[in-house]
Amino acid sequence: MSHSAIMDRLIAPVSIKTGIFRCLKAGVNPEFPEQGTPQGGVVSPLLANIALNGIEDIHQSVRYADDMVIILKPKDDATKILDKISRFLGERGMNVSEKKTKLTATTNGFDFLGWHFKVQSNGKFRSTPSVDNFKTFRKKVKAIVGNSNIGATEKAARLAPVVRGWRNYHRYCNMNGSRLSLWHINNRAFKVFNQEAKQDRESVRKLINKAFPKVPHSENKHVNVKGEKSPFDGDIAYWSERNSKLYDGETSFALKRQNHICAACGLKLLSDERVQLHHIDGNHANWKKTNLIAVHESCHDYLHMSKSES
Repeated sequence: MSHSAIMDRLIAPVSIKTGIFRCLKAGVNPEFPEQGTPQGGVVSPLLANIALNGIEDIHQSVRYADDMVIILKPKDDATKILDKISRFLGERGMNVSEKKTKLTATTNGFDFLGWHFKVQSNGKFRSTPSVDNFKTFRKKVKAIVGNSNIGATEKAARLAPVVRGWRNYHRYCNMNGSRLSLWHINNRAFKVFNQEAKQDRESVRKLINKAFPKVPHSENKHVNVKGEKSPFDGDIAYWSERNSKLYDGETSFALKRQNHICAACGLKLLSDERVQLHHIDGNHANWKKTNLIAVHESCHDYLHMSKSES
């Protein structure tokens, strides 16, 4: 990636441009400053977006950083489109990775960002976690379950964020079936946990529920961003309402009842801060709608702090 190409296209105050230039020259190895930023660094996606800005205008496509899917129709000339993309990248000191580039029909399916997309013979669009993504996840889980240096309780605590994170990422995929529902992995963990002398079937069952938290999923129900909306465009009402759709269950119902306004401070609930479901009477077993309100995370902390002081 050409550093000059990035700097020439960057529109920002001098201080920010200076900071980005220093990131570019930081290098993976101090002896080779021209190597640029390390792969996976926090600034890498920003630099990729700056360099690749405008590539989506060449043809209908979907892009995330430097990963891209070009959507072709039968009449489109794939070779010409690829040539245009190659020229676009060449001007920026980049090239198309032949190893990662392939032409395929949607009916054959393709992987993108850890998902596998496919159009079935009946015309229905399906999305599932990709095989490679599932293998990576399963490897992490097996490493924790098979760790002989920690007990079942600690294993459950370590598994929970891994499983919850994976399920949250794929919550808009088709997660049905024994493999994706993690039935086999769950069963294996149960057997391993149950081998501990101090555990019984009931305690193991509780640990399994903790280790494999359930996350609601609904295929292809992701809420798209409208038009050219941006979180920085000042449209508080739009973003507050959209972000509330990312929640489910009682939290979602509470947000709708409150018109996406925090019940504690009266301000709009935006993406800057997580939304918490608060039990008014402090009884977490009372799930009546009249006892539940949606509040900012900071407001939630304040409410509990006020109760403890009183």
